[in-house]
Amino acid sequence: MRPIYLDYHATSPVDERVWQAMMPYWREMFGNPASRGHSYGWEAQAAVELAREQVAASLNTTPERIIFTSGATEANNLAIKGVAAALYGHGRHILTVQTEHRAVLEPCAYLESLGFRVTYLPVAADGLVDVEHLRAALQPDTILVSVMAANNEIGVYQPLAAIGAVCRERGILFHTDAAQAVGKIPLDLQALPIDLLSLTAHKIGGPKGVGALFVRQSVPLVPQLHGGGQEQGWRAGTLAVPLVVGLGAALTLAMAEREREQARLLALRTHLWQELQKLEDVLLNGAWSPRLAGNLNVTFLGVNGAELHRQLQPVVAVSSGSACSTGQPSHVLRALGRSAAQAASSVRFGLGRGTTEAEIQQVVNHLQEILPGLRQKSYIKT
Repeated sequence: MRPIYLDYHATSPVDERVWQAMMPYWREMFGNPASRGHSYGWEAQAAVELAREQVAASLNTTPERIIFTSGATEANNLAIKGVAAALYGHGRHILTVQTEHRAVLEPCAYLESLGFRVTYLPVAADGLVDVEHLRAALQPDTILVSVMAANNEIGVYQPLAAIGAVCRERGILFHTDAAQAVGKIPLDLQALPIDLLSLTAHKIGGPKGVGALFVRQSVPLVPQLHGGGQEQGWRAGTLAVPLVVGLGAALTLAMAEREREQARLLALRTHLWQELQKLEDVLLNGAWSPRLAGNLNVTFLGVNGAELHRQLQPVVAVSSGSACSTGQPSHVLRALGRSAAQAASSVRFGLGRGTTEAEIQQVVNHLQEILPGLRQKSYIKT
């Protein structure tokens, strides 16, 4: 019997309805959307443009502002490196946050190796950015601020409107990694002062290997992939039409079901937290609100982290941090002030479309069984 899956922040299964939408484009309608001289290419191009319209509608923007990519990582790289290259002569300072995903932190580190300066802003103990601290950290030559919409480990989402307003005041571009947020919280790009937004399909019941970058009109951007001139010249390469179709379908479903599904997940998460508190010596990581409805990240005091996860694995699939981490203690939890041992004994519960109340109770029951023994083996609370 496979373990209960509570790692939806890492990825999600492709929804059956999304799979059905994708299927014809693997074999029957297999054309290259860049082939403009025959019907195979025309039908592939029509499918791509429909998906572009679906992505744009979910963000309340226009289709021509959407660039398809291989995922949020590529979208982040295109946004950060693309702006840095375009504005190289205007400034060399970038501001981001210590709790960002590696797909933002590593492009920033790469730019540092090229002579850019990067400020990594700390967060408060609840994981939230202080907007006034951000304002004070801006410099005369700051060209870009990158702050993720919702954290992939602790689920808190940042004050995007306030951060964007500060950037607009100073004429600085604002990018957000919305891989965890899109389809789950409102993201209206007519209302929010966001210049670039990255997203991916596989967090919301879509396929892996496809994402998109929103680029506001007049934002300077240098392509990072060259070769075929696809995507208005911003991103070369033949598009994976089935995956693009899957992204559009997944986002359309997520938006149609968002309010009902997020309310359901919030009820499940609240129940899980109430039950975990009965186990004692359990700390919540990050603010309770604002937070993704399906996220709960907690530290179990007085246990060995490796042994905790070993005993959880047969029953429930969870993680202690990002799926892209290298086995090191979570840099997000360390930024919140947790020790290395506490970060190791933390669990990220990621609830999603397939999660049931019965599964939540089964996980709670298992924790009730294993925690006393784990704590008896530890003589000092970490």
